[in-house]
Formats: sequence, C-alpha cells, structure tokens
Amino acid sequence: MEYTISRTLRMPYDDAVAATRDALSDEGFGILTEIDLAATMKAKLDVDLPPQVILGACRPALAHAAIQVDPSIAAVLPCNVVVRSVDAATTVVEAFDPDAMMGLAGGALESVATDAKHRLTSALDALAALDKEH
Repeated sequence: MEYTISRTLRMPYDDAVAATRDALSDEGFGILTEIDLAATMKAKLDVDLPPQVILGACRPALAHAAIQVDPSIAAVLPCNVVVRSVDAATTVVEAFDPDAMMGLAGGALESVATDAKHRLTSALDALAALDKEH
C-alpha cells in the first residue's frame, strides 16, 4: 500500500524547504512542529543522514473535523511532510497520504481525508510547477 504522496524537485534542499513552507501555507496549513531528522540522528546515534526535516503541518479546520468523527485520530495528527536532500540539486518532498487514514478510522473520515489529500497534493503540485521554473 502506498502511504505517501511525493514529488522530486530539481532544487537545492534549503530552497525546497522554504518553497514547501510557502506551498503548505498557500493551502491553509501551518507548521506546528519541525524535526531536523539529520541533526537528531547525529546527536542520538552518531550517524550521518542527508539533510532532512519533518514538518508537522496542520490545517485546523481539517484537524477539528477529523477529531469530531474520531477523537483517537489525533494520534496521527498533524500531517507529516518530509523534505529530504537527495544530492546538491535534488530534493524529495513527501507527505503522509490522508487516504491511509481511511484504513485507521474507516469511511467516517472520507470527506476530511479527501479534503486534506486535495490540499496536500495541490501544495506538492505547486512545488513541482515551481521546480519547472528553475
């Protein structure tokens, strides 16, 4: 089962992180959390990873609607969006696919998952369009 939606950008990592923040904001998402995965793995395990960050994106209206249907769905909120460096000129941006929530909570969250997926896909598509401008 696919559980992420993803775009590969011909864009340096730092530029991709900034563009991802902007694209998510344009779709009404705020960033609640940010985890520098590479720094954390270095500090905790002394291993080196390529630069990557996990952005905890939240659109409050969607989160509220989901929690009204199933309060336990809060355990998978916010929507995680990962920005990961592949090389100096290539970055992958991927988000947890809200359709995967359907397997957790069933059809009751269909409208929330559909809206969230549409917005996350639109943000990633905006990044892909921006990438073509480079």
